[in-house]
Amino acid sequence: MDLFSLPRLGIVVPPENPTAEPEFSQLLGARLNVFASRFPVTPGMGLRGMLETYNRVLPDTLGAFGRMHLSAAVVACSASHYLLNPNGDRALCDDLSEQVGFPVRSSTQAILAACEALGVTRLTLVSPYQPWLTDTSRNFWERAGLAVDGVVLVPATRCPDGSDLYDPYQVTTDAIRQCLREHQMPDGTALLFTGTGMGTLAALSELAQEDATRILLSSNLASAWWARRVVDGGIGDAHPLLGRLDSQAA
Repeated sequence: MDLFSLPRLGIVVPPENPTAEPEFSQLLGARLNVFASRFPVTPGMGLRGMLETYNRVLPDTLGAFGRMHLSAAVVACSASHYLLNPNGDRALCDDLSEQVGFPVRSSTQAILAACEALGVTRLTLVSPYQPWLTDTSRNFWERAGLAVDGVVLVPATRCPDGSDLYDPYQVTTDAIRQCLREHQMPDGTALLFTGTGMGTLAALSELAQEDATRILLSSNLASAWWARRVVDGGIGDAHPLLGRLDSQAA
């Protein structure tokens, strides 16, 4: 296959996010070429202010692809879009799509599209966020019409004073495993690993082997599934986690 004839997916990511590009590339393999544009660094700014800045500068950050012809784009930052209500999130993505001339979706809108296609009405959130941001994400999904059965908090580590340190970029697969072992998941609830910066593919692959029927989603997995379907209809070979979603949506 001619490398340069492949469809092009743009992703917009926070500057310190080490996870999005590797996971998108692993999920999409040789079917799409993935290119990234990064939000600006915001030194000295608190988390909420940083996320609000990302929403404000998103049009310019997406515009940094210039005249590169993209087939679609994903805003690979769930946290900033949790600050928008679901309708505002959708309207922003629709406006951006109209401006640039190709489909643009946030990871949150990609998750909602996956939930609709898969018939998901109930979620259990697996969250690496600070508790206030986890609560904000829960409110977002509930306002979108989804029932949230529970929340599994996944701190990256413990601080010297014994408190939990929340940093999606430092969460390990072992930390995810440990937190999930401590929670009993209700039957019929989909697991949603939120946040494009938390590496989840290894944990998702293990869970898929352990539970053949439960729907498993993450911000990056749902975004890659949306991109594959919108660009080429989801036809052809797929990463096992994407193929699993294909079979569950059939």
